Amino acid sequence: MKRRKRRRIKWGRIFICLLLFIGICYFIFKNINNVFDKKNNSNDKVIEKVEDEEEKSYSLSLVMVGDNLIHDKIYNYFRNGNSYDFKPMLEYIKPIVSKYDLAYYNQETILGGSDIGVSSYPAFNSPYEVGDAMIDSGFNLVSLATNHTMDRGEKAILNSRNYWNNKKDVLAVGSYSSYDERDKIDIREVNSIKYTLLNYTYGTNGINVPSDKSYLVNIWPVSGSNPNNDSKYQDYKEQIKKDIDRVRDKVDLLLVAMHWGIEYEYVPNTYQEDMAKYLESLGVDIIIGTHPHVIQPIDWINDTLVIYSLGNFVSSHEVVNIGNRIGLLSSVKVVKDSNGIKIDNDMNELLYMYYTSNYKDFKVIPFSMLKTELSNKNEVYDKFSNIVKSKNSNIVIKGI
Repeated sequence: MKRRKRRRIKWGRIFICLLLFIGICYFIFKNINNVFDKKNNSNDKVIEKVEDEEEKSYSLSLVMVGDNLIHDKIYNYFRNGNSYDFKPMLEYIKPIVSKYDLAYYNQETILGGSDIGVSSYPAFNSPYEVGDAMIDSGFNLVSLATNHTMDRGEKAILNSRNYWNNKKDVLAVGSYSSYDERDKIDIREVNSIKYTLLNYTYGTNGINVPSDKSYLVNIWPVSGSNPNNDSKYQDYKEQIKKDIDRVRDKVDLLLVAMHWGIEYEYVPNTYQEDMAKYLESLGVDIIIGTHPHVIQPIDWINDTLVIYSLGNFVSSHEVVNIGNRIGLLSSVKVVKDSNGIKIDNDMNELLYMYYTSNYKDFKVIPFSMLKTELSNKNEVYDKFSNIVKSKNSNIVIKGI
């Protein structure tokens, strides 16, 4: 009988297989952990991203000045042959304004250009170089609806509109060349903050705006100014509500420039106060007042900043009143985060419109830079600082 050979166990091969098995198990285990680690890391990054979005904030800076009122004494002084250069008038202002993201002023006298003839009170028309100087200084928000918008008729308005339409980095509002242009929603953005500016005037010095061309200037008349047709006031009020409703949910920051009040009065009248409350109820963030040619108080209505009047920025008023030569430079910081926007009126400074007794050397000078140009500057500073703070003692005025 043939004997079966006993099979020898090959321990070497078993050992090698065992090592391979252990290696495979280790590889699988390690990669499963990596998958979970990556998933956990991914979840952590999502959480971090959400938290970052919630904590991220954006900010912009805004500075505002008042009426740019170009009398003949001013444009005659800066005339150079057939052109003008108003830039020297702003040499103290440019270094300040150019630091801000947004800079507002009111173009009181229409820029109809030299071609139709420049003119002074009572029917103003100013050369384009006025706008050039303001833009050169950093201004990029302009209100055009004033009581002088209709001074030189439709031609001047169309010239003005054409000038501003060619300044793409400037938002100029309140006077237009068509209904389509007026009704265009013009929203701008800086530092991830969307904003726009609306603008209205109480009237046009009795010059009628053609009924079929109301786009030429935005009007919000004083209630009772026309007793025989007071319903017109409500019509304009409803139009303003429509204007605001069209843009309110599309912007973070809504500015409304109001040309209102009584000339040379330091105290806001009932119309201004009532309209300010109405604009606040519609969600306006900042109300910028012009027209009185003197400064008026700054106040808050809930979260709405109200600057009742910034006074004159540039002028050579014949009225013997130091107040016509005192303006206000007001600035705010706007912060946007997940909770909305916050506005801080962080600085206000008085301005002095300097010129010599024979109407030369026109310059706008901040009070902090005055030397010998205003002999009683301390007395003037105290008087007008108190006016600015008369409604709200927390308003801060830069010292001298």
